Amino acid sequence: MKQWLRNARLMSVFAVLALALSGCGKPYLSTLDPAGEVARKQYHLMILSTGIMLIVIAVVVIIYVTALIRFRRKKGKEDYIPKQVEGNHVLEIIWTVIPIILLLILAIPVVATTFNLGDTKAMDKKDKNGHSKVLVVNVRANLYWWEFEYPDEGIITSQTLVMPENEKVYFNVKSSDVKHAFWIPAIGGKIDANVDNVNKFWLEVDSKKAKEANNLFYGKCAELCGPSHGLMDFKVKTMSQADFASWVDKMKADTNPTPTTALATDGENVFKKSCAQCHAVTPNDKRPAQARMAPNLATFGERERVAGILDHNKENLIKWIKDPQAYKPGNKMPAFKDQLSDQDLDALADYLMGLKVENR
Repeated sequence: MKQWLRNARLMSVFAVLALALSGCGKPYLSTLDPAGEVARKQYHLMILSTGIMLIVIAVVVIIYVTALIRFRRKKGKEDYIPKQVEGNHVLEIIWTVIPIILLLILAIPVVATTFNLGDTKAMDKKDKNGHSKVLVVNVRANLYWWEFEYPDEGIITSQTLVMPENEKVYFNVKSSDVKHAFWIPAIGGKIDANVDNVNKFWLEVDSKKAKEANNLFYGKCAELCGPSHGLMDFKVKTMSQADFASWVDKMKADTNPTPTTALATDGENVFKKSCAQCHAVTPNDKRPAQARMAPNLATFGERERVAGILDHNKENLIKWIKDPQAYKPGNKMPAFKDQLSDQDLDALADYLMGLKVENR
């Protein structure tokens, strides 16, 4: 009995600790600190459903404990049989009606929110040039990286999604290989990325919450897709609408990046011979999606991570180029440790680290 009581106490401590730790997420990643309208609505639904469940659990526990205490076997009354109740119409109506009411309280806001978050009719409205009147981003999931195409702006990025604040951004989500799921925990989602069909939805970032997160959020693949599923991350960079328009203009103008050092010039030559078949270095990549087999490197020098996981520096970049499988098992990039000399690798890394648009 003492051992059972001790274990129960330990489990209670761990349960309270787990509850406390669940609220310790960072603002750039936590679903409990919503940073946009979609995330906020989903958070409110979580609170509503959790509240209803806690009320039901509390009522059941109270009834259960009351029954245990009131009808427990007492000394001297071992043969006592409580009054047997075969039916009670009032109670039967109560425990039938109350669950229905609780389900309605939960179902009505859930259904209303689902239809609201799934409303993408604005994507179909075009201006006189045939462009969408709203900002549309085509998201393409790949093993194990993300591509973001702004079709009306004519630009493409990889691994970093750039969004204006306080504006609805609409997404077409699709996969190039296996099933993935697009998810930005703090902003909202998630939605499946399938091979055979396009899923559509929208997100909006709150500028105040974005400031708390230093205008940088983390996104993830939320569907088991292979050995490096847990490493399939991307970054979300937010900015004001004016800054976003300026960013788009800079990206459009980045048609021919020029190396700034002799070493980077050598690296450009290495890139053209060994990498250009798969990678592009300008946002204005006109190739069809099937030909874009690897991440666009136009803004590589401004990224937060190498391959989405390693600290962004030249040393880690060289390590990645030498043996990508050592860091992301199952990815499609070949190893270059036996194909490029150390001098070529150094030059190539210098060239890639110089690919910048905003801070050029």
